[in-house]
Amino acid sequence: MRFVETPRKIFTLIGAFSLALPPAVMQAQSPPGNIIHVGIAGLHNDKGQVLCALFSSAADFPKRVNKAVALAKSGIAQGHASCEFPGVAAGTYAVSVFHDENSNGKLDANFMGIPREGVGASNNAKGHFGPPKFEAAAFRFSGGRADLEIVINYL
Repeated sequence: MRFVETPRKIFTLIGAFSLALPPAVMQAQSPPGNIIHVGIAGLHNDKGQVLCALFSSAADFPKRVNKAVALAKSGIAQGHASCEFPGVAAGTYAVSVFHDENSNGKLDANFMGIPREGVGASNNAKGHFGPPKFEAAAFRFSGGRADLEIVINYL
């Protein structure tokens, strides 16, 4: 995302997150033991679910969920949740998550496009007048197991 968009447009695009979309197929050479585990903390309540997306491209992060490498969802217990992405090839990735409190499969926003539900990204990256940049959320995965921790923010 190298151009300026209105916050409403940005968050509307993020709101298109839907687990009905099939995740991209993992690369065949990915060892089955490779896994990215994402622990999610800071949830205000246990209502709904947490939706997670794994991206490998700055051009797609976080708005083009249909271009995500993988999607996952999780229930919530005691303000915590976790998502796992198995079979991931080595590479550079970024994760976006949001607290789908009403379980409607999309990020709800107010009339100005500001999220009404909690959001987060890997490295706990935060955006300015929109979602964080891929570069701020990116991490290198060399295989094996990676454990990430993301704290949800309510704007």
